[in-house]
Amino acid sequence: MSLMTERGTAARSGPNPGRGGHAASTSGRPAPEPTYEGDFVLDEHLLLDCGRTLANPTLHYAVYGRLNAARDNAVLVCHALSGSAQVGQWWPELFAPGGLLRLDHDCVLCVNLLGSCYGSTGPGSVDPETGRTYGPDFPLISIRDNVRAQGRLLDSLGIRRLRLVLGGSIGGMQALEWSIVHPDRVERAAIIAVAPLGAMGLALNHLQRRAIQQDPDWAGGRYLPQRPPLRGLALARQIAMLSYKAPLLFDERFGRNPNRNGEDPRGLDDLGGGLSGGRYDIAGYLDHQGQRFVERFDANAYLAILRTMETWDPLHGHASPAEAFAAIRARLTFIGISSDWLFPPGDVRELADTIRRAGVHTEYREMTSDHGHDAFLAEQATLAQLLQ
Repeated sequence: MSLMTERGTAARSGPNPGRGGHAASTSGRPAPEPTYEGDFVLDEHLLLDCGRTLANPTLHYAVYGRLNAARDNAVLVCHALSGSAQVGQWWPELFAPGGLLRLDHDCVLCVNLLGSCYGSTGPGSVDPETGRTYGPDFPLISIRDNVRAQGRLLDSLGIRRLRLVLGGSIGGMQALEWSIVHPDRVERAAIIAVAPLGAMGLALNHLQRRAIQQDPDWAGGRYLPQRPPLRGLALARQIAMLSYKAPLLFDERFGRNPNRNGEDPRGLDDLGGGLSGGRYDIAGYLDHQGQRFVERFDANAYLAILRTMETWDPLHGHASPAEAFAAIRARLTFIGISSDWLFPPGDVRELADTIRRAGVHTEYREMTSDHGHDAFLAEQATLAQLLQ
């Protein structure tokens, strides 16, 4: 498979972010290595839904397996909010022998979202028109903008049709958009644990944004590389973790137990002495998650992708669902998660039913789990069985 193209350049490059979903997988399966990982650079401006443009944006992507001679074995995986293109790292169970993704048969691609800090153009990138990093001036990127850019990448690789597009959370938004924007290019789409974000999700995003922007090191988004708003970003991640898990799971794992590890040696817990024994165990867990996150993600990138997620509307201003979804030709499978309260299963089912009533071949399946929204990462084997 040639990855050098006339309408863009591909080069071995990019970060090694490791696991990049909402939370690390609990799977002990060795992660498959990409056959190829590199960059695609558009040779022109990308017109965005917000009315602005990105000059020569870069898409960082990874490929697992190889295209066959007919080029009809391509699968596109779309990552979650803070994910990377290295899908083998964060969804290894889907590559299990005899599983959903078979590298002896499939060519699996994953593309890092625009706005991210894992190789694609984002707030930390240099704007070629100004010579300065975008920072807080990075434009609003829609889910549809990402899908259009991904389509250009696949064009450059000679991939005209995808046998499957799948993703969870914001990745599921992309999977559905692919079936809308490129109806003749998608055979099947799996939309996992997602619907338009409700008021509770919008409220949590607002608090995360405020946590970052009220950090003393925020500096209006023009923070120094050596002094990013770590405390605010860590707190934002902790707020997010509450929505990724379910109350029953927290009760089973942590209850009202005292913190098993003592005070955080890195000093992220500044609330101090209300408890004679320090923090409760759940507080220690959240502080640990916040610390891990600031070591791998950027605050401006996090804010950019939050906006991408919360502004997604699959109707796109159409007068009716029938009008919005009429072009879809793919077979759609929606997966809800029983304990998900960020994207409740009732909302996922309602979206599936709405699209079905528009005349699209659509089915809904539900994953029973106590893991909450993160179940699609935490219980990968169960998810793979539902999708087979």
